[in-house]
Amino acid sequence: MATQAATALLVREFFSSAEQKFAVVGASTNRSKFGNKVLRWYQENGYPAVIAVNPKESTIESLPCVSNLSSLPGKPSDYHVSIITPPAVTQSVLEEAHKNGISRVWLQPGVESPVALEYAHDKGIQIIAGGPCVLENGIPSAQL
Repeated sequence: MATQAATALLVREFFSSAEQKFAVVGASTNRSKFGNKVLRWYQENGYPAVIAVNPKESTIESLPCVSNLSSLPGKPSDYHVSIITPPAVTQSVLEEAHKNGISRVWLQPGVESPVALEYAHDKGIQIIAGGPCVLENGIPSAQL
């Protein structure tokens, strides 16, 4: 488990990308679900280059939606990814992230499993996990 200082550094690095492209896997059209709340956090905090990822939708909150990480516009490896999926799905999302060269992932609270965390570690994916949530710990673009 990362220390509080180490986690704060990972969060800063997550948002300090020169590309400033983000994807939210598990984005939802239901405004009461965390997948929607996290997506709106990016919109409301000055991140215009955010894509929703949901295989059943074409747009969410007026943003384009793709079915998976492989379908992200441009190079998927340019994206930093927030995941809000059931733990059983998180592993396959991490596998797809690795396949696409995505190196920074934020597992929102409740989505991780020991197997998924071990996979990310083994594949060199820089991961934020274990409690921090973008809704409370994210950095608005104006503060960078």
